[in-house]
This record gives sequence, structure tokens and C-alpha cells, in this order.
Amino acid sequence: MSKLLARLQDASRSGVYRAPRSDAVLDALRGSDFDVARIDLSGVSDKAALLARLAEALAFPRWFGGNWDALEDCLTDLGWRAHARHVLLIENFEALRARQPDDFGVLLDVLASSAEYWHERERPFFTVLVDPVRTLALPDLYRSRAP
Repeated sequence: MSKLLARLQDASRSGVYRAPRSDAVLDALRGSDFDVARIDLSGVSDKAALLARLAEALAFPRWFGGNWDALEDCLTDLGWRAHARHVLLIENFEALRARQPDDFGVLLDVLASSAEYWHERERPFFTVLVDPVRTLALPDLYRSRAP
């Protein structure tokens, strides 16, 4: 088992992280019992498009309300997903972050709150933002410490 997979299996480390590439994360999770949702935010530049993209990528139920509270409700349920361990792999977030920094900040808060919810239930839940140039002030997935 790789060190990265061991880290991702540790629910106490659930949270929001950055990684320079998606391939290492995907390789570590290959063949595991994790539900991996790869979310490409290319072309997403506002809240409505962001919530729609997340709803599509995670196959949210029809009751998803398209707002921050509904996003958190869905992320702290996930009963329709096949597995009990989750990794959200978010790529190409730069345009959203540049155009809507407040919404991007709220997204990070909702993701962190959802990770805390699952941590309290001893179930791994990780969000990994692919950040090749290390622009985010988030812990590095490989070191689990702030930059």
C-alpha cells in the first residue's frame, strides 16, 4: 500500500488539500474502495455554473436546491454514491477563483465543513484541488501541512 493511500484511508486526516498533479492521486486510489469524483471546473466562472458542475459530477439527487446549504446537505449525505470513502478531485479551478474569489472561498469552507462532518463519523472524505503552481494556501496532500 502506498503512503498516499494509507493517508487517504485515515479519516482523521479528512479535509481539503492541494496536490500538484492528479495522476499520482488517481494511481494511489486505483483498485481501492474509494469513490473518486473527478470534477473539472474548466469554463466555470460563477456560482450557478459551479453548483451545476458539482451536482452533475456527483450525481446529486433531484432535490438539490442549487445553493450553498443544499451543497453542504448533499456532501454530508452521499447515500446515493456507491462507497463510504470519498475523494473529490477538483481540476481547473483557476478561472472561478479569479472571477469569483468570494464564491471560491465559500466553496472551500463548505468542503472543509463536509470533511469535518465525515471525520466525526470516522469516514474518509477528502477534497484535493489540483494546483500545479502551488497557489493555494492549503496543506499539501503529500505532507499534510500548510505551505
